[in-house]
Amino acid sequence: MRRAFLVAAFSVTCSGLASAQPLFTDSLPKEEFAGRRARVMEKIGDGLAIIQGTAETGNSLKFRQNNQFYYLTGVEVPRAILLIDGRAKRSTLFLPPRDERKERSEGPVLTPGREAGQLTGIETVEERSAFEAALKQASSASRAAYMPMRPEVLGGASVSDPRERWSASAADPWDGGKPRETLFVDKVKAAAPALDVQDLDPIIDALRFIKSAREIELIRESTRIAGLAMMEAMRSAHTGIYEYEIEAIGDYVFKAHNSQGAAYFALVAAGKNSSYPHYHSAQTQTKDGDLVLFDYAPDYKYYASDVTREFPINGKFSADQRELYGVYVKLYKALMTSIKPNVPVPDILRNVVTKMDAAIAGHTFTNPKYKEAAVRFVDNYRKRIDQAPGAQGAPTRNAGSLGHTVGMEVHDVNTPHGDVLVPGMVFTIEPALTIPEDRVYIRLEDVILMTETGYENLSAFVPIDMDAIEKLMAEPGMFEKYAPKRVTTSTAR
Repeated sequence: MRRAFLVAAFSVTCSGLASAQPLFTDSLPKEEFAGRRARVMEKIGDGLAIIQGTAETGNSLKFRQNNQFYYLTGVEVPRAILLIDGRAKRSTLFLPPRDERKERSEGPVLTPGREAGQLTGIETVEERSAFEAALKQASSASRAAYMPMRPEVLGGASVSDPRERWSASAADPWDGGKPRETLFVDKVKAAAPALDVQDLDPIIDALRFIKSAREIELIRESTRIAGLAMMEAMRSAHTGIYEYEIEAIGDYVFKAHNSQGAAYFALVAAGKNSSYPHYHSAQTQTKDGDLVLFDYAPDYKYYASDVTREFPINGKFSADQRELYGVYVKLYKALMTSIKPNVPVPDILRNVVTKMDAAIAGHTFTNPKYKEAAVRFVDNYRKRIDQAPGAQGAPTRNAGSLGHTVGMEVHDVNTPHGDVLVPGMVFTIEPALTIPEDRVYIRLEDVILMTETGYENLSAFVPIDMDAIEKLMAEPGMFEKYAPKRVTTSTAR
């Protein structure tokens, strides 16, 4: 009886341990990842695709996989390696061996074995130590091998961020070492010299560009969470609050909805601080009359969003702010109502400019600088007509010169379509109206999903009209009782 009791207790303990944390992602089903690997196989023919996961965090923060590896596997284990064999039409996942001591401390993780194959849908799962032999066997004859050539992207980043770090390290006389990603490529070449190593990134990027229905739902949720943070910031903000306190509202809302973290650093800019487009110091105390720009979104199950709103810290737009922000909203809506799928971008821009010219003509200006800024804003779009993708001699630009794509990264992979906005792509528009000499900067940003018949504004529920913003700001905020009460001071900017 005692032995039976111990066995039962052990079973319960193991069951509880297994449920302590998932061994495989719950963001997408394994079939979605399998479909992605199958599409990679179609592109590489009888070649190989080799990609490594990121290393340990090196700190006590939660592990997050790099985007390219996660996109193909859904596996969240440090130092994992994936080998896709286009000729054999199968994939092999290589994982570090089980670390029982660490499991007793942190809980179980995915390890080699049959269970790992069943959970992930990957045909073979072996120990990482078997990778070299498998690589040499697969490369016994000359064949193409596709590997990522750019920096890996983790949470809170887009590819430009680690790429900038790469360049800075290479140019630093006290650094200059090769990044881990480049070393992996070099080691594969040395171990299998018969391989013709080529760039895998364009193949994965083309798949990532058009979002699946499940991906869209994850971006929709990320956008919903961002919008909730924006709206709570409007309710809870008041004159005298610090920028970092507004940022903290976003942090709380993100975490309360199970986000992994931030998709990018919070841009909370009061008054003239907004003239720095990526200002993120967040140390300034707000003062009466400030407009506050709030641009922040979460990293939710490996998918980002990007939403921006601007609001008066005291809850009421002044007459001056109504004149400038009011014409901006008219111009912004002229752009929003011109976006269409499968239409050349130059044609969209021509329609935009016509509507914007009419909006300026119908707006009452009392400040000539505001009218000059609005005209300059429209002229910028006028110039883009000849620079847009599809125009003769024009370079291809991200999101058709209207904004930037959004997906696993806040500045996601570039469009392979160039001259049109195609169904299934997700991007943001974020035009800025500025008066540089006065450090005046007005900007909104919404997340756009292109459909077969038009588009869906995923962040439309977050108000942009002045009356709606003022009404929302009059509601009680859930954070008001936690914010320290301070005497308002005037802060020079």
